[in-house]
Order: sequence, then C-alpha cells, then structure tokens
Amino acid sequence: MTKRSEAKYKIDRRMGQNIWGRPKSPVNRREYGPGQHGQRRKGKLSDFGTQLKAKQKLKGYYGNITERQFRKYYTDASRRPGDTGENMIGLLESRLDTVVYRSKFVPTPFAARQLVSHGHVRVNGRRVTVASFLLKPTDTLELTSKAREMALVLEASKSAERDTPDYIEVDHGKMSSKLLRTPKLADVPYAVQMHPHLIVEFYSR
Repeated sequence: MTKRSEAKYKIDRRMGQNIWGRPKSPVNRREYGPGQHGQRRKGKLSDFGTQLKAKQKLKGYYGNITERQFRKYYTDASRRPGDTGENMIGLLESRLDTVVYRSKFVPTPFAARQLVSHGHVRVNGRRVTVASFLLKPTDTLELTSKAREMALVLEASKSAERDTPDYIEVDHGKMSSKLLRTPKLADVPYAVQMHPHLIVEFYSR
C-alpha cells in the first residue's frame, strides 16, 4: 500500500469535507482539521487560499495526483477550445483509473490506480498499466480474469454506496465498461461541490 493510499482520509480532514462521500470518513465524526490546533483553523480564507483549497480538493479527489501532472492537465485544458475548467474536468474523468473507479470495479480512486498499475486492466484488448492513460469516447476497458475474482472487485461492483454515471456504459457481468462521451462538470457525480474555475484563476495568476 502506498503512502498516498494510506493518507486518503487525511485529505478529508484537511479539506473539512467527505470528498468521496464514503461512510468511513473521519469527517463524518468531526469536521475540523487534523492536529491539536485543528479546531482553530477555521479563519476566513484569502482569495489565494480559497483557490489553493479548490485545487487541493480536486487534486486529492483523483487519488492525490502530483502537482506536475495536475498542472499539465490545466495547460492542456487551456489550449483546447471552450471553457478551461470544463476541459480540465473532462481530462480528469477520461483517465483510465477514474473510469475504472466510476465503473464501480473498485471502492476508491487509490484502489483503481493500483489495479491498473498491477496490469489488471485492458483497453480495447490491450493491457495498459499507466493510470493516467486518457481514454477516448467509445474506448472499452475490461478487467483480466484474475481481477474479476478479487473480493475487492466483487464487493465494489455490488455496492450500493454510489451509482455509475450515464456517460459510462458498464457490464458488471463481463466486468467491462465503455466511455460513451467526455463529461461536463454537471455530469460528474462528485460527493461535494468542486470549483474548477477557482483552479483556473489559481494557475492564471
């Protein structure tokens, strides 16, 4: 288990929100930040602080991806036509590990990343081990026969904790799914509100 995976609930505590909507989140019991001074850290944030928090929240949501990679998504999104914030969400939701997570093959984005990196996912029949691999609409992914028998996968696929969004077509019998289209912000089933426009403001300072 990686350090990032072990720290997933620290992200919830730092943000003061249950960003994945999971029942085991410590924020369900206490909404203040970690540490002995956590309850005293609720001062009014500056504009910069608000933008930074929005960036940290979205970054953390997708498995706490690196700053270098996250900034690359912003740069790529800003070069595309249309709204930069919407483009960023589209790129993040097209990541292979995100689609695995949205398909309910695993319980968390961290588990999705691990499943991909261990070679348990095929895209259009070809094994892909890069979690950040970007799927195109109509691309199909499927789990290997070994992954289909994992308790983690079987439990996640039957879980009523969350639903699969309408931009992904899933067949839990065959453990396969297809990205139908690149989603917009309003399509994505975030457990908490995300503010990509604040992230655009942060990077365009």
